[in-house]
Amino acid sequence: MASHCSLSTLFPIQSQLDNALDDAATQQEKEDLVLSYLKKIDEREDLKIPDFQTGLEWLNTEEPLSLSKELAGKVVLLDFFTYCCINCMHILPDLHQLEKRHSAEDGLVIIGVHSAKFPNEKVLDNIRSAVLRYDIRHPVVNDNEASLWHQLEVSCWPTLVLLGPCGTLLFSLVGEGHSDRLTLFTDAALRHYRELGQLKSHSVGIKLYRDSLPPSILSFPGKVAVDHRSKNLAIADTGHHRIVVVSPTGQLLHTVGGPERGREDGDLSEASFNSPQGVAIKGDIVYVADTENHLIRKVDLAQGRVSTLAGVGSQGTDKEGGAMGPQQPIGSPWDVTLGTAGGAEDNVLWIAMAGTHQIWALFLADGKLPRGGESRAGTCVRWAGSGSEENRNNAYPHKAGFAQPSGLALAAEEPWSCLYVADSESSSVRSLALKDGAVKNVVGGERDPLNLFAFGDVDGKGVDAKLQHPLGVAWAREQSLLYVADSYNHKIKVVDPKTKQCTTLAGTGEAGDTLGPQFTATCFNEPGGLCVSGKHLYVADTNNHKIKLLNLDSNTVSLFHIATECTDSAAVAPLGATKVPTLPKSAARKDLPPVSASEGQTVVMSLTASLPEGAKLTQEAPSSWALSAEGNEWLLESQVTSGHILDLSKPLRVSAQLPAAVKESDRNASLRLSVWLFYCLEEGKACTMKAACFTQPLHIKAGPGEGDVTVALDHSF
Repeated sequence: MASHCSLSTLFPIQSQLDNALDDAATQQEKEDLVLSYLKKIDEREDLKIPDFQTGLEWLNTEEPLSLSKELAGKVVLLDFFTYCCINCMHILPDLHQLEKRHSAEDGLVIIGVHSAKFPNEKVLDNIRSAVLRYDIRHPVVNDNEASLWHQLEVSCWPTLVLLGPCGTLLFSLVGEGHSDRLTLFTDAALRHYRELGQLKSHSVGIKLYRDSLPPSILSFPGKVAVDHRSKNLAIADTGHHRIVVVSPTGQLLHTVGGPERGREDGDLSEASFNSPQGVAIKGDIVYVADTENHLIRKVDLAQGRVSTLAGVGSQGTDKEGGAMGPQQPIGSPWDVTLGTAGGAEDNVLWIAMAGTHQIWALFLADGKLPRGGESRAGTCVRWAGSGSEENRNNAYPHKAGFAQPSGLALAAEEPWSCLYVADSESSSVRSLALKDGAVKNVVGGERDPLNLFAFGDVDGKGVDAKLQHPLGVAWAREQSLLYVADSYNHKIKVVDPKTKQCTTLAGTGEAGDTLGPQFTATCFNEPGGLCVSGKHLYVADTNNHKIKLLNLDSNTVSLFHIATECTDSAAVAPLGATKVPTLPKSAARKDLPPVSASEGQTVVMSLTASLPEGAKLTQEAPSSWALSAEGNEWLLESQVTSGHILDLSKPLRVSAQLPAAVKESDRNASLRLSVWLFYCLEEGKACTMKAACFTQPLHIKAGPGEGDVTVALDHSF
């Protein structure tokens, strides 16, 4: 009989309690009602649930857990979630608070039961990345076939199920917004079973994967934006809870916030964020969607200050808005972009409000929304979206429905004049007309506004094209093309808005981290954001902790290195570049004697590198190389200038083919090979980064030469 127990058995019993709690006047009355309810539950023999299946994959544990063994004598809270779901993200703070309030030794164990919506979410490595990204510190089981979900007749995400110390159903809570009742139920259950002597104080074998990760300069970067004048980039370094501003050559200019969560305004050195996502940069101002703080922040780099423009610091459910920004509650802003609405240039900040499934406007100066009234500077108001989670297109913006909008791109010029929206949970890209607010489908999704399961990986036109949980969009004004971060397909796609034709630009469709010779041979891992600057497309390759650079002219892909002054012990590695950045002060520097080469010959720099005895390269933080020619960039045009180092058992060979014709004034030039190595001792107890650069002067002779010119290098790190 226990094997058939489900939430449908519990619902009639708990509904009586829920009704009584709604009528209770005091906290003491509520506690008494719950304790009385638990005594009745104990008399039932039909509420024991089946144990976890054997063979399931577990995270954050030393070994699989069982209700009849490791979890016996514990009150167990099951959190049925899928990591794409914004509502599931919203309850994580409640779970964090419970974990601080009650430990496993106190008798409470929280188990995340991951039951995927998208196929991509069934893969353990992708769940692991989400566990790290959301800082989940309790055990998580991959219920990849939704076995326990179906056995208990769970119907939606998130669903919380509280179990007694013998694995019996006690309570269920569906959806978000039940923090008080969750605390009430948990506290009462622990008190009740402690008094009965049924709780056990043993620890549970929790082993957090996050504790074994090497440091890196970026952690789950969510979005990237470019200032079209200076070409500087703003990066939401989401996992480090900070904003990074870099030059177009990768030189680190500013870091604001991090490494821990916080919500402080003030000086750049004191300010803090909580998992920021969207960024927009113009000159010295960076606007930030501070997602898990439910705030919109302004970073003034010139003044050295961070301030809050909208939000109250806690999740808001208001679906209308209209208050001044700092008094207006908002919910999980995921992206921002500057635009113009009935006033001066860039007088409004458009916001993808994932938490309420809407598009909002924050007025930076007085203005007017299409089909709306005048708004004063500082006003924060809903522009489009009913607030219902739907894929509903409509000529009137308030009647349209979005499903977790997560990316924005502005195409202000005619004939486009619209805001493009990556609508992640409907797996579609939508357009929002700047003239009248009409919402239309561009690609993906389907015609039924209630079907949020129309996803896939299909190139095609309009609704015949299929995407899987896209998180980012970028508009290329010069080409009149829209680029899409098709996140769960691990691809970058391109859309022609004239024809609504969607095709794959880059990515194999498999999660990975390789730079192929062509766009389609390159691997990404849940890319979340992108931006266009001239011929370059920058991609926030979120789960690879990197920014990748696609040259749209040459169809080549490279890593975008971020240079930072650091010591070896900081173990911070660069991540790729179009130009070699400043090396750490500790880097070894070698100036080599000049060599002669002829026009058209290939110069090969062959490096034999030695590590300390017992040391091995760290695969999780890939070592890298970069080739540059400072002041003589013409030497390396259309050539591969950076890459990974995966193996030191043979020499690293980096080649540069000289031009077939060189001007007399350019015959003396230099190549520079820079190398960054991450390595750990065999036991993995001590890890570090070492860097070195080798400058090779060249004298380029006229006329062709025979064979390659090889420069042999030998260096001990």
